Amino acid sequence: MKGIILAGGHGTRLYPVTQQISKQLLPIYDKPMIYYPLCTLMHAGIREILVITTPQESNIFKELLKTGEQWGIELSYATQAKPRGIAEAFIIGESFIGSDSVCLILGDNILHGDNLSTRLQQVKKQNQDSTIFGYYVSDPERYGVIEFDKDDKPINIIEKPHTFISNYAVIGLYFYNNEVVKIAKNLIPSLRGELEISDINQYYLDQKKLHVEKLGRGIAWLDTGTHKSLLDASNFIYVLEQRQGLKIGSPEEVAWRMGYISADKLEVLAKPQIKSGYGKYLIALLN
Repeated sequence: MKGIILAGGHGTRLYPVTQQISKQLLPIYDKPMIYYPLCTLMHAGIREILVITTPQESNIFKELLKTGEQWGIELSYATQAKPRGIAEAFIIGESFIGSDSVCLILGDNILHGDNLSTRLQQVKKQNQDSTIFGYYVSDPERYGVIEFDKDDKPINIIEKPHTFISNYAVIGLYFYNNEVVKIAKNLIPSLRGELEISDINQYYLDQKKLHVEKLGRGIAWLDTGTHKSLLDASNFIYVLEQRQGLKIGSPEEVAWRMGYISADKLEVLAKPQIKSGYGKYLIALLN
């Protein structure tokens, strides 16, 4: 399975902080935002990852993330010239995906929780036609919401419903079989001129090939689309890291724990970062 991180867009809802820099390069407490979705894919056991950015910021992402070899993974890069919708990621990434299945995560989504890695690896192993994730929220009217029948099977996905459907919002993490490339290429742009990921999910739903994984109380999902949610995410990471003394969203640590790199390699990666405290943490893992 291949992985895609969609880190494009202009971040206009976060102006002025994103007028000169990509949202996904902003810090979430002590790490760049892009680290968190990257670690989610690494936790899922996905090691070939395409990072899609805006053309003007592509080189910055390459300088930050490099080839991925340092973390035992392989990173490729592509650009999205204009924000033409999430579903365009599969068209941009067609040659990268090849004949494989694919997992797409949005670059501003942060997931953390007990057994998350195990659950993601199980979804990957199950090899369903498509899997999306439902997260219980108190304000479903702000999201795409999943409607279930009496047998708890998904029967509809409604964007920002005016009446109550359910409390389960669709988060920005999607697993699809290889058919998704063909589906994306046949989509008709919406009224706002974008290729909508909701139309892809609706296609799989109509074919009775859409599986929904409900994420429970033990998993936190944060997006960072507003100034408040950006601050909330940083505070969340800060509180947990201070309380537990464990990092969240560290690709070096994830790579080491997943067996992608050796202890010696982890030490090499840690040394240039000693002064920030981040490197000291990585060294402490070895002890």
